[in-house]
Amino acid sequence: MFGIVRPCQHNLCGGLFAEWMAHLCGLCVALRDEHGQAARLVTNYDGLLVSVLTEAQSPVVRHRRAAPCALRGFKGADISEAEGVRLAAAVSLILASGKLKDHIEDGDGVFRRRLVAAGAGRLADRWSAAGTGTAADLAFDPAPLVVAVQKQALLERLPGMSPLQLTGPTEDAVAAAFGHTAVLAGKAHNRATLEEAGRYFGRLAHLLDAVEDLEEDRALGAYNPLVASGTDLATARRHCDEAVSGLGLAVADLDLERRGLVKALLVKETGRAVERTFAEASKKDPRVKPNPGGLISLVCSAAACCTCGLYRPPWDEERYKSCADRCGCNCNCDCGGCDGCSGCCDCCDCCSCDC
Repeated sequence: MFGIVRPCQHNLCGGLFAEWMAHLCGLCVALRDEHGQAARLVTNYDGLLVSVLTEAQSPVVRHRRAAPCALRGFKGADISEAEGVRLAAAVSLILASGKLKDHIEDGDGVFRRRLVAAGAGRLADRWSAAGTGTAADLAFDPAPLVVAVQKQALLERLPGMSPLQLTGPTEDAVAAAFGHTAVLAGKAHNRATLEEAGRYFGRLAHLLDAVEDLEEDRALGAYNPLVASGTDLATARRHCDEAVSGLGLAVADLDLERRGLVKALLVKETGRAVERTFAEASKKDPRVKPNPGGLISLVCSAAACCTCGLYRPPWDEERYKSCADRCGCNCNCDCGGCDGCSGCCDCCDCCSCDC
C-alpha cells in the first residue's frame, strides 16, 4: 500500500498536508463507493500522484465533505472527488489485479493453496473489470497497464536483462497514467512532459522496491531484479539519483495551476525516499521479525492497508520507527503558518520560506 512517497505533517506544510490527506481519503472513499469495501485494499500512496497531478493542473478544485471516519478520529474531512481520484482508483485496481494474478501463476506463498488461489483469482477478475470500467468512463485506455504486467512477467524469465530493461514495463505503465491526467485537466500540452515524469517515477519505484526487498528475496531465493541483472547497490543508487533529477526537471517544465504539492511529492519526497531506502539497505533493525508468509502475512497486510498504516506487522520496519525517523525530520516546528507555501519548504526552514 504505502509506496515510496510517504509524506507526513513533519515534512509538509500544514496546507500541503491537508491537500495530501484530501486525496488519500478521496481515493479510499471512491474505491469503497464504486467498487465495495474489499477494493480499499488497493489503496496506495504512489497511486495518489495521479489524483494530485490532475488537480494541480485543473483550474477548479472539486472537494466535498466526507462523513466521520474511525481512522480520522471519527471526524469529517474535505476530500477530493475530481476525476483524478477515479483515475487513481482505476489504475490501482488494474495493477493490483495484475499483481495478484502473477502471484497466483507463480504459486507464491499462500497462493499455492488451491482454495486461496481460486478466491484470489475471482477477486483479481473483479478488480480488473472494475478498474477497466472506470477507465472507460474516463476515456483512459488501460492497455499499457495490462501489457506492462504481462511484459514484466516475460522479462523476468529472460537471462541477461539490464536493470533499465527490467524497469521498462513499470515506466510505460506510470507514463500512461501520468499522461492521461493532462487530458482530464484539459491541458494536453502537458502530456509529453507528464509521460516523461511518469517514466522516471516508474523507474524509481521499481528500483527502490528491489532495494527494499533485496535481503529478503536473497534469503527466500525469490526473484529480485538487482540480483537477476547483477546490479550492485552503487549502480542502483546512481540510477535512482538520475531519476530524481529527471523528475525535478520535468516538474519544472509543467504548466500547473498549483505547484506546491506536486513539487513536494515528486521532487522532495522522492529524494527522501532514495536516502531512506539506501540507508536502510545498509543497516537492518534487529527488532524486525521475519515475515512468516502464508495466511498470517496476508491478513496482516490487509489490516495494515485497511487502517492506513496505523497497524503495522512485526516484520514491517516502519513499525519500529518514530514519525521523525520515517520522514527524515528531527524537529517539531510548527508549519501551520505556511499554508499558502509554494512547496519550497522543508520542515526546519518552512516557516522562513518565501511563501
